[in-house]
Amino acid sequence: MRRPTKGLHSRLLREKKRHEKQLQQIDGTLTTLEQQREALEGASTNTAVLHAMGDAAKSLKKAHADMDVDQVHDLMDDIAEQQDVAKEISDAISNPVAFGSELDDDELEAELNELEEEGDIELQKEFDRQLLDVGPAVPDKLPDVPRSDPSASVASTKEDDDMKELAAWAS
Repeated sequence: MRRPTKGLHSRLLREKKRHEKQLQQIDGTLTTLEQQREALEGASTNTAVLHAMGDAAKSLKKAHADMDVDQVHDLMDDIAEQQDVAKEISDAISNPVAFGSELDDDELEAELNELEEEGDIELQKEFDRQLLDVGPAVPDKLPDVPRSDPSASVASTKEDDDMKELAAWAS
């Protein structure tokens, strides 16, 4: 087998350097192309956004063509007024009719004074008895406090059993 010569090594090294230089040029070209593609995509996106904003502005102008701020304020005032009317109607409907409220306190006081002046004591006593007769008196004595602990209820005992069973199952 022959040994490669120095000239062959030199030629191969030059070829390698040339390929590396070409690779760098191609890499630079690809980088430039990617940057241009990204710039074009950005410009396209900006154009689409600008058109969308223009369309939105036109649509808003068209929607607001038949309105102005004074009309909106007038409309809001009308709505508030109608809400007040509705509230008044609701209040009027929801207030119960107070039967017997047509009696005037002054008239009742005058009639009571008349009865006292006439000396109708029996009628007055009957009236007092009806007003003051509220039924049997409530006993003042409370039940005695239990001396032993109250027994556990059946439900809590069943719950305790269930919890013990669950704990046994889990362990």
